[in-house]
Amino acid sequence: MKRIQKNDTVKVIAGNYKGFEGKVLKVFPEEERVVVEGVNFVKKAIRPTQQNQQGGIIEKEAPIHISNVKLVHNGEPTKVGYKTLDDGTKVRYAKKTGEIIPNK
Repeated sequence: MKRIQKNDTVKVIAGNYKGFEGKVLKVFPEEERVVVEGVNFVKKAIRPTQQNQQGGIIEKEAPIHISNVKLVHNGEPTKVGYKTLDDGTKVRYAKKTGEIIPNK
């Protein structure tokens, strides 16, 4: 189980996009990076293909390090911890409020 998962809402806490909030589109656990919607745009040259006849330069989101984002729960950024419930399941919880974070 990962602290930050796909479809979580996160807030950027460091870097050029500090203060921005967005949804996690993709997680790369081996590289410890996440792609956040609307954050860290880069320009990329695309050559013409059958699907994209025009080609050219597009802007897309690039991954940022997972340490630069914080999970947003109930409108506030919070650290994420783990608990083992009585039935043996492992769940994430918000350290600020102590509430269990539901999986999306």
